[in-house]
Parts: sequence; structure tokens; C-alpha cells
Amino acid sequence: MRLKRLVVFAAVALVPIAATAQFRSRAPRAEASVAYNSHFAFTRIRYNRGLGFNSGGWWHDYPTADQNFSAILDYITNMRVHLDGSNILDLDDPRIFENPVIYMSEPGYWASNDAEARNLRNYLLKGGLIIFDDFEGPVHWANLVAQMRRALPDHRFVPIDITHDIFHVFFDIKVLNVPHPTMNVPPGYFAMFENNDPSGRLIALANWNNDLGDYWEWSAEGLYGDDPTNDAYRIGVNYMVYAMTH
Repeated sequence: MRLKRLVVFAAVALVPIAATAQFRSRAPRAEASVAYNSHFAFTRIRYNRGLGFNSGGWWHDYPTADQNFSAILDYITNMRVHLDGSNILDLDDPRIFENPVIYMSEPGYWASNDAEARNLRNYLLKGGLIIFDDFEGPVHWANLVAQMRRALPDHRFVPIDITHDIFHVFFDIKVLNVPHPTMNVPPGYFAMFENNDPSGRLIALANWNNDLGDYWEWSAEGLYGDDPTNDAYRIGVNYMVYAMTH
């Protein structure tokens, strides 16, 4: 594990090279995707399509967070990772089934229709995992719960802590010490399991009162400091490795 700790610091330092160029978070002007070839592609979910392409906060930290995290994942794991682009897909797009993990930013603003809820349900029950990130407070939490109930009315989120295997599958994380980068709120980690069985397969993860994507976006500049930034990467890498091996 000492070697892995050293590697993640080196990889963060290399992010500006691996990601080609640094951009600030911006709303994309067009839908982005990469051709499927079995390589892992960071897949960001767009929502509220009927309210305008950039409605809500689904695009927050894009594209830099997506690029930087993909570069880290490629550098320190044996996964084959797309470094030539990433995906932006709607939940009713059949292409989500080509991606074992999908990511949603700011789910506090997410609203789904029947087709999206049905496709998300099928995706999760067929083996997919969705990660929710960058949302705070009880109102945004309540919205996430309500939207997930449309897809999986019988499933519930439960808190997970450092004892869960997901925090030890690649990096052996000893303490969950990644404070929200811009707000004074206590971060929490929640999971949804297939059939509500905590010993079963994870189908959803929620980083509540937290924003891992913001750490990924600003990692090259060191805006938030080395320790929490590297821990944010460690958690993200563990999520992906766990999803690929369980």
C-alpha cells in the first residue's frame, strides 16, 4: 500500500500532461461521446433535457474533472481507459448499458420522466452502478431519494462507513477525511444494494454533502491541498475498481 500511496501523488502531478489541457468547468454545447470499444469511458449523465440542454448542475466540473479522473484511473490501475474523450448520455439512452458505471453531478436538481426511470431501473438491475456527487442539504437529499424511488420504489439508501470493503479494495483508506471543498457541511457516504441486501451488489453510491468532482477538477492547481485532493481520487478509484470486480 505504500507503493500505491506514492503512485497516486505522482499521478496527480502528471494530470496536466495526461489530460492534455486544463479547462474550467463549463456547460458543454453539444452531446459528447466516444465510440464503444470495451475501454472504460467516464460517463456523465445529463438530466432535465426538456428544460434546456444545460439545465441543472449535471455539467458541473466538466470536462476537467472527467479528464483528470480518467487520467488517474488509467495511470494507477490496469484498466484500459479512454483518454480521448468521455460520454454525456441521457438516462433513456440505450448506450448507458455499454458503461458499467455512470456518474451524476448535482442530483438535487435532477428530475426524471417515466422512460428515464424505467431505463435506469433496467440498467441498475442488469449490473450497472450509478454514482451521485456534488449535492448538499436535506432538500437535495430528498430529491435524490424521490427520483430513485421512481426507478426502484422498493430500494433504499443506507449509510456506509470505513468498514465497508469498497474503501479497501485498491487503496486501504483508513479514515474518510475528505471535507466538502467549499461548504461547512459534514460529508456522508450512502449506498443502495440490490434487493436491499447489504451483503449483495452495490447499485448506487451517493456522496452527500461532498463534491469529489470539484477536487478532481482543481487537482492540478492544488487549490484544496494535497491530502484531501489525493483522498478524493482514492475514493473515486476504489469506487471504480470495486464496481469492476464485484
